[in-house]
Amino acid sequence: MRAITLRNRSVWGASVEARSENKWDVVIIGGGQAALATAYFLRRTGLSFVMLDAEDGPGGAWRHGWDSLRLFSPATWSSIAGWMMPPVQEGYPSRDHVIDYLTRYETRYQLPIQRPVRVTSIERINGALRVHAEQGHWDAKAVVSATGTWSNPHIPSYPGSELFRGQQLHSAHYVDAQAFVGKRVLVVGGGNSGAQILAEVSKAADAIWVTPTEPLFLPDDVDGRVLFERATERWKAQQEGRVIEQPAGGLGDVVMVPPVVEARERGVLHAVRPFERFTRDGVIWPDGSESAADAVIWCTGFKPALGHLAGLGLVTEEGRVAVEGTRAINEPRLWLVGYGEWTGSASATLIGVTRTARSTAAEIEQCLAKTEA
Repeated sequence: MRAITLRNRSVWGASVEARSENKWDVVIIGGGQAALATAYFLRRTGLSFVMLDAEDGPGGAWRHGWDSLRLFSPATWSSIAGWMMPPVQEGYPSRDHVIDYLTRYETRYQLPIQRPVRVTSIERINGALRVHAEQGHWDAKAVVSATGTWSNPHIPSYPGSELFRGQQLHSAHYVDAQAFVGKRVLVVGGGNSGAQILAEVSKAADAIWVTPTEPLFLPDDVDGRVLFERATERWKAQQEGRVIEQPAGGLGDVVMVPPVVEARERGVLHAVRPFERFTRDGVIWPDGSESAADAVIWCTGFKPALGHLAGLGLVTEEGRVAVEGTRAINEPRLWLVGYGEWTGSASATLIGVTRTARSTAAEIEQCLAKTEA
């Protein structure tokens, strides 16, 4: 195995010891799948780099998934670059299996991760970017932001939500159904998290599934493999300027994993359209009727966690950064990896991030080589 010892050449016009002053070719912000995949390809370039992860341990956002969370792809279709996820004996990989895989991945490739380091801001300095955290700062010729979305959950605004006396939590903080035994629960959101949490909570509580439109269920034999293949075909078509016809179904459609199939068999896998407002003890529906509720679980997605980029003036009103590929258009020393379709097709998935991680590392290597020429 090729050693990860960073290249013994001058860095910033000084000896390699200058890195004791925290000067690097590349700083990667994050420690999840996007950061790890990017690091895998960067280590093959010989560029000096360091990873700054806000978490206390390996696993990225998977550390915060609910207890029963499972992927909807086999292990071989849930791997990042370089090393296949070990298979599971039965079914699809669990949250803990993913965390173990990412932990062993870090060790396997001896990736230079510092944690817990929560980056607070980035500023422009002469010819570089300075990355700030409570522990100090790191200067880099290039920065890769790979902070994902978990730390920025989205909860839509509803009239009267401040009056509601029940519990409200986002799926980011959902653990298991035990806390909702015997309660009246609204599960809001029509994606895979909404379907899976509804399936679990409905066994312990009187649960109502609320979605903006009727959920789209994929055929029982369609899983993450098929969805990734479709995403890849769309990506290839875009590169070639083609338009392709594909069956309904994208990465956001509900995959019929075993718990969701079981919920269908119990007759609970049906949804209603959104309520209009909250009351102190529940919600009012469009027809004027009222339902009491003890809790609301918001399965309403996430927005990119880009607060650390605020000082650069790059984040738009939509909460994104204008990019060409993964490179920021208005700050050529910054790349963003793994935030969703706007940073690469399927780039927010384990298997999908490899493509953009590879191209990002190659682009950074080329750009820094031109700078030094």
